[in-house]
Amino acid sequence: MRNGFLYVILGAVLLVFLFTTLRQSRETVDVISISQVAADVQAGKIKQISEKNGEIDVTYNDESTPAVKSRIEQDNFDLVKTLHSLGVTDEQLSGVEVEFIPTSRWENLAPVLFAFLPIVLIALFFFFILRQAQGAGNQAFSFGKSKARMFTGEKPTVTFDDVAGAEESKEELKEVVEFLKEPQKFAALGARIPKGVLLVGPPGTGKTLMAKAVSGEAGVPFFSISGSEFVE
Repeated sequence: MRNGFLYVILGAVLLVFLFTTLRQSRETVDVISISQVAADVQAGKIKQISEKNGEIDVTYNDESTPAVKSRIEQDNFDLVKTLHSLGVTDEQLSGVEVEFIPTSRWENLAPVLFAFLPIVLIALFFFFILRQAQGAGNQAFSFGKSKARMFTGEKPTVTFDDVAGAEESKEELKEVVEFLKEPQKFAALGARIPKGVLLVGPPGTGKTLMAKAVSGEAGVPFFSISGSEFVE
């Protein structure tokens, strides 16, 4: 999932780069004034004029002459009326292919979207990095979300009577049980409950059963987790 999210960001960055490159390549076309366009129409040099949202693309009859652009910053721009006002007659204009291309909503929104897209991508990138860092930092404090299995001690199913032998261990653990049952009594005396008890022995000698018995005797929850899961 994280790799897929990263691929989406990289793909979006690539699209922005391609769009910017294409846009810059288009802007390298020479720009001339509308009066020069009118003069070239009168001279019979122009083959086609395409007008779209105040931007004029001019193609010349001479194929060796590169195409040029002309921009008009004017609301409700009328190309034909403008050329007429500059002295171009209908007869001169009849020899030119004039094309009017409507502007779609997407083309109006595209510059705005592409202007904000890099900012959004940068914000998503830093959000992704911070989320990764937070995830790594919280691993040490994620014991509550570990694979530990909890067994409630309200209804004890295992007591010291179920553990055979280990009488000395039972006697010592009975003090822990008393701590767990009535912590306020010991707190009033200034005593503090032990941080833990380490049971040592080879597998199968009843260490886990003894821990369950402490839980059952004290009526407190019992958490079971393997060594490998605890390390994780």
